[in-house]
Amino acid sequence: MTTVNPRRLGDALRECARGIHPLEAGTGLLIDCGSWLHREDFTSRFITIGTSVSDGVTLLASTDREAAITALHGGELPSSGGERRMLLLAASIAGGIPVSLYDTLPGIDRSNASLVVGAVAHAAGLADQETDKRYLNG
Repeated sequence: MTTVNPRRLGDALRECARGIHPLEAGTGLLIDCGSWLHREDFTSRFITIGTSVSDGVTLLASTDREAAITALHGGELPSSGGERRMLLLAASIAGGIPVSLYDTLPGIDRSNASLVVGAVAHAAGLADQETDKRYLNG
């Protein structure tokens, strides 16, 4: 994989998710929680980068959520409790990967809880314009 700075990688992930609310929301949550795109052990294994076939210029990226969660559960992707929770929630919102909210929600901090609430509202199509700007434009 070519190394891409986290900001540009986030933009490419958002561009690839554009138009599908749950995918936008889960992708935005992964980006906004602030840790995973800064980890080469995550980006090199679970993110694929390419260029749009329609214009040949726009950078696009996607996440292999299933493989990331399998690695997380298998102990192959070390993480803090907060990182773990946010990856699980983002993967569930964006990709339908089952997660126990009972086990996952307790212990997230106020900032991440706010991000999760915004992501759920966006996934349901209920977010306001300010929230939509964050998910669509970073």
